[in-house]
Amino acid sequence: MAWTEERVETLKKLWADGLSASQIAKQLGGVTRNAVIGKVHRLGLSGRAAPSRPVRRPVTRPAAARAPRPAAAAPAPRVQADAAASPAPARAPVQNLPAPLDAKRMANGEYATVLTLREGMCKWPIGDPADTEFRF
Repeated sequence: MAWTEERVETLKKLWADGLSASQIAKQLGGVTRNAVIGKVHRLGLSGRAAPSRPVRRPVTRPAAARAPRPAAAAPAPRVQADAAASPAPARAPVQNLPAPLDAKRMANGEYATVLTLREGMCKWPIGDPADTEFRF
């Protein structure tokens, strides 16, 4: 669908009349809501204020029937988080953990390495990988 001069003028008029992009698309036919929105932006047509809504008028009741409103609680003041000023949170006491297990040797007497690990073998690392005593 091409935007002819006639369709563009119709679009401008309907837009100025306050119709929504969906309503304009229906009236023009053969275009989508998004196509209308895109054309409006390319033409630089002014945005419109939000549609007016009916004014809500409060229901008046006799003073005796009104319940007193509770006072709103003031929001808690925001405190700047400063790591140096605030004490560190108390840590839970360390539980007694079981002693780490020693690595078992393979059938050939060597410890498992990354290259010798196979299916069904424990792959839990023991020690520092940079250390020569590192094993699985």
